[in-house]
Amino acid sequence: MRTRRSPILKAGIKKDDVPALYRKLAPKYDTWAGLTEAKARRRCLELADIRNGENVLEVAVGTGILFAEILRANPEGKNEGIDLTEEMLALARRRVEQLGVGSYRLAVGDACALEYPDSEFDVLINNYMFDLLPEDDFPAILAEFKRVLRPGGRLILVSMTKAEHWYSGVWEMLYRINPALMGGCRGVLLLPHLQAAGFRDTRREYVSQLTFASEVVYGVR
Repeated sequence: MRTRRSPILKAGIKKDDVPALYRKLAPKYDTWAGLTEAKARRRCLELADIRNGENVLEVAVGTGILFAEILRANPEGKNEGIDLTEEMLALARRRVEQLGVGSYRLAVGDACALEYPDSEFDVLINNYMFDLLPEDDFPAILAEFKRVLRPGGRLILVSMTKAEHWYSGVWEMLYRINPALMGGCRGVLLLPHLQAAGFRDTRREYVSQLTFASEVVYGVR
């Protein structure tokens, strides 16, 4: 019996090469994010529905674009952010220091091995990370996310996704030519993986900005 082939392209950048790539991209990342990702990030924050005083973790915090909004929404809560690269974190620290709002901790960390106890967070947010990674890694990472979420905790993931319109396919075409042109990102489909990991009340929304296709996926532990 033939195994059904995944519609997701293979990861084109080796995991060990991702930190070096994003060290180079860090100074330019905000421009790209503003042009193609801002709408999806806003929707992520809306779905997170952060209540002041909650424990919130952002994995792959990048330059802190969304983390700054988390601090504004949760000045009395616990706010944690991790990223693989110190260069991204330096930009994130600079951004949130200017706010002067809320308490927080930003640190180098790995989504595959979160250094937090079980059931620590009410909300876990992750933006534009899974689209870099091999699909075979998704289950283990989602299990780790589930571990650190409290029962009833909310998970919100934003990723580049498969285009629903022909004109949005240009981005994945660039990836096929050279993955580095897309920062190693290609379209993924995370909803089935959330469901397989045992998250409930799952949903997926498709968001397009300048033809760049993103998905915002939600689940409850």
